[in-house]
Amino acid sequence: MGEPILMKGNEAIAEAAIRAGCRHFFGYPITPQSELAAYMAKRMPEVGGLYLQAESEVAAINMVYGASGAGARAMTSSSSPGISLKQEGISYLAGSELPAVIVNIMRGGPGLGNIMPSQADYFQATRGGGHGDYRTVVFTPATVQELVTVTMKAFDVADRYRNPVMILGDGILGQMMEPVVLPEDAPPPPPKPWATTGRRGRARNVINSLYLDPVELEAVNLRLQEKFDRMKETEVMWEAVDVEDAEVVIVAYGITARISRTAMEQAREEGLAVGLLRPITVWPFPEGAVDEIVRRGVVKRFLAVEMSLGQMVEDVRLAVNGRVPVAFYGRTGGIWPEPREVLEALRAAAGKVGARE
Repeated sequence: MGEPILMKGNEAIAEAAIRAGCRHFFGYPITPQSELAAYMAKRMPEVGGLYLQAESEVAAINMVYGASGAGARAMTSSSSPGISLKQEGISYLAGSELPAVIVNIMRGGPGLGNIMPSQADYFQATRGGGHGDYRTVVFTPATVQELVTVTMKAFDVADRYRNPVMILGDGILGQMMEPVVLPEDAPPPPPKPWATTGRRGRARNVINSLYLDPVELEAVNLRLQEKFDRMKETEVMWEAVDVEDAEVVIVAYGITARISRTAMEQAREEGLAVGLLRPITVWPFPEGAVDEIVRRGVVKRFLAVEMSLGQMVEDVRLAVNGRVPVAFYGRTGGIWPEPREVLEALRAAAGKVGARE
C-alpha cells in the first residue's frame, strides 16, 4: 500500500481495474462516466493493455464478450442509457458463463434524462436487466476508496463464478475526489482452462448460449440457478451502524447512505434511536442482516432512502416480510436528498412508531 493520493471516483475505478489485471477495456463516452474511459485510454498503452472506443455501446459489450471468451480480464463502463444498450450482451455473457466487469455510473432518467446523479437503475441491475433468468452480483460502493476495493474484488468474483459483475455508482461518486490508498497489483488470475485460446493438443472449447432443445436449456438454467444460489450464500456484503438499539433503521446505499448517515447522527443528537443498514451488495441483497435486526425486537420501523421513486424499498419490504412497517423517502430527476430532508423523514417515522401504513 502506498501513500494516499487524491483521485476522482471514475479514475479510481479505472486504476483499480488495471491493478486487478484488467488489460482489455471497451467503451463509449457518456456523461458522467467519461473520465473512466479517458483514463483507460491513457493508461492501457502504458501497461501493455488494449483500450478501444467502440462505435456504440452494443459493440463495446460484444467486444467484452470476445475478450472474455479468450480468457482475458475485460471491462466496460457507461451511464444509464448506455447500460440499457448493453443489456443483450450482458445476458449473453451470463448465458455463456463468461466473466466480465460492467460499471454503471448512473444518471437521471428515463430516456436521455440528464447528466445528474441518480439511483433509478436499481431494478435494471438487480433483476438481471436483459432477457432470461440470470443474475449479476451488484456492488454499490459509497466512497472513492470503496470504489477501489470493490473493483478489485469484482474481477475475482466474476472469475470465480464465470459470470458478469456490476459496479453500480452514480454521478456524484464518479465525479467527486477523495484521498485513496491504491493497492499493489493483484497476483495473476488462475488459469482458465475453458477459454477459447486454440486447441493446442486438447479438446476444443465451445462458448455458447444457444440451446434449441428446451429440455437442454432448462437444465442449463437450473445449473446456473445453483450458481446464483451460491452467490447469495457467499457474496452478500453490508455495513450496519448503530442498529442494536435503533427503533428506526435507515436502509440506503451508495452516496445516499453517506447523506443518510449524517441525518442519522443528527437524529441521535435529538435523542432519536436511529441506525443505518448500508448494503454494499444490492444483489445479493442483505436479507439476513434485515432479518437479524427485526428479530432483536427493538426496531419499530425501517426507512428506505433512495435517489429514485422507490426501487430498493421493495427488497427491504420483502426482507422485512410484513413484520414492521417500511417507510420510504426519495428524490428523483437528478436531485439528491439533503440530510435535513432525511432528518425530517426520520422525525416523521419516529412519530408514527406503532402506526400502520
